[in-house]
Amino acid sequence: MSIELTYLLLVTILTGVLWIPVVIGYVMSRGPLKPSDYVVAPTSPLPPWVNRANRAQVNAVENLVTFAIVVLVANAAGVSNSVTENSAAVYFYARAAHAVVHITGFSLFRARTILFTVAWIAFMTFSIELLRHAM
Repeated sequence: MSIELTYLLLVTILTGVLWIPVVIGYVMSRGPLKPSDYVVAPTSPLPPWVNRANRAQVNAVENLVTFAIVVLVANAAGVSNSVTENSAAVYFYARAAHAVVHITGFSLFRARTILFTVAWIAFMTFSIELLRHAM
């Protein structure tokens, strides 16, 4: 498996486990679900960190789609080099750090925005490299 596909797998696993803090927060705040909760969802307030965890998970899902498509197209086209490998690695580590910063609420230095931007730049670098080989 290529390095790019390995990082895509890691990003997918990260995205797939980000629901866990959300569920833990729900259970800690509202207790285990009861049958009636499936009919009408509880509306009691959640702690801020649970809301942040939910937003981090939704954001990860939204960004996984574009990253996955670019990595899969590159793989199908046989495009793999140090630029795509490093871009995939930077994307994964930036997204992992973004999730931690988002959930914890760490707000110094606009860390969440900076990490999101670093991941986006890595995505764009990968995309441009793929386009460069396609033309």
